[in-house]
Amino acid sequence: MIAVQRAFPVAPVLALAGVAAWLASGMITQPALALHLSTAVGALVLGGVILWRSKGTGSHRLLGRVWVALMSTAALSSFWLTGLSEGFSVIHLLSVWTLVALALAIYFVRKGDVKSHKRFMTGTFLGLAGAGIGALMPGRTLFVLFLG
Repeated sequence: MIAVQRAFPVAPVLALAGVAAWLASGMITQPALALHLSTAVGALVLGGVILWRSKGTGSHRLLGRVWVALMSTAALSSFWLTGLSEGFSVIHLLSVWTLVALALAIYFVRKGDVKSHKRFMTGTFLGLAGAGIGALMPGRTLFVLFLG
C-alpha cells in the first residue's frame, strides 16, 4: 500500500508538467489533447524502461503503478477527443479495451499468474506504440503538429 501512495502522486505531476509544456508552447490549445499526449508519451517512455529493466523488483512494481496511472489517464482523456468524425469512433473502443486490459493485468498478477500479467502488459504497451504510429499518419493531429 505504501508503494501505491508513492506511485500515484508521481503520475499527475508528470502529466501536469507535460500539459503545461504543451499549452505554453502554443502548439496545442486544447487541455484534453495536451493531457492525452502528455500521459501517452510519458507512458511510452516509461513502458520502454520497464520492459528493459528487471521484473518483480520493488522498483518494477512502483514504476508499473505509475505506468498504469499514465495509461489510464491517457485512455480516459481520449473520450474528450472527438477528431474528424465529431463524435466517438472505433478508435475509442481501443481506449475501453486498454482500461479492461490494465484491469486484467492487475488481476492476474495479484492472483500470481505472472505469465498472463506479462502478456496483457506487453500487449497494452505494443497497442500504445501502435496508436502512436497511427497518430502520426497524414491528416492526423500529430502529423500536422510535427510534420505538416
